[in-house]
Amino acid sequence: MRILVVEDDIALARALEQVLRHNGYEAESVHNGQDGLDWAESGIYDVIVLDVMLPKMNGFEVVANLRRKNVSTPVLMLTARDQVRDKITGLDSGADDYMTKPFEPAELLAHIRALTRRQGEVIFEKLSFADLSLDLKSYDLSCGDKSIHLSFKEFGIMKTFMSNPRQTISKEMLIDRVWGADSTAEDNNVESYIRFVRKKLDFLGAHARIETLRKAGYRLVEAAEEASEGADA
Repeated sequence: MRILVVEDDIALARALEQVLRHNGYEAESVHNGQDGLDWAESGIYDVIVLDVMLPKMNGFEVVANLRRKNVSTPVLMLTARDQVRDKITGLDSGADDYMTKPFEPAELLAHIRALTRRQGEVIFEKLSFADLSLDLKSYDLSCGDKSIHLSFKEFGIMKTFMSNPRQTISKEMLIDRVWGADSTAEDNNVESYIRFVRKKLDFLGAHARIETLRKAGYRLVEAAEEASEGADA
C-alpha cells in the first residue's frame, strides 16, 4: 500500500515516512500544496496524509481540487488546528478523516487502517481505458479474455498512464511516481520498463498504445487516435 504525505515540516514528514515504512507501507512525501496536488493526481496512492497549513496551496484547496478532478483517493487531514469549523471545512472540501496534532504514531496508523477498510467505498478497484482493465489489487492487466500479471514497476507505470489517459507523462514524472523522488533511476530505466509494458500490451492484443512524444515523454492513447493524429501531421 502506497501513502503520500504532504507536510511542510520536513522533519515531521520524514518521521511520518519512517513510521509508515516500519509498519509495512510504502511512503513518500512532498512539502507544499502544489506538489501535493500534482503527485496526488497521478492516482497511484492508496491514502493521502495531508496537512492544512501548506505553502503555495493549503490543504483545503488541495483536497477540493482533487475531488473536482474526480481523484477519489482517501484523504486524512493532519493539522494543528482543532476548531470545529476547521474540521467541517476539511470534510466539506472532500477529506475523509481528520486528525489534530500532536498525535501518537499508533493513532495515525489506526486512522489509516480505518480508511483502507473503507477503500472499496471511496476508490475504484479497477482502472479502465479503451479495451484495457487494470486490477489495482492483483496487478493484473486484462484485455478481453486475456490477462497478464505486471511487476511492481510495470504496474506503477500502467496505473500512472491509466489514471491520466491521453495526457503527456514525462520520464521525470514516471521516475518520481514509480521509483520514488529519492531514487537513482535514470531515463534508460524508464525506457526499459516502457518496452516491457509495450510487449505485454502486444501480447494482450490491446488497442491501447503507449505513444512516445519526442523530448516530452509518453502518453496512453487508442491505436485509432494515434493513427488519426499521424495522418493529420
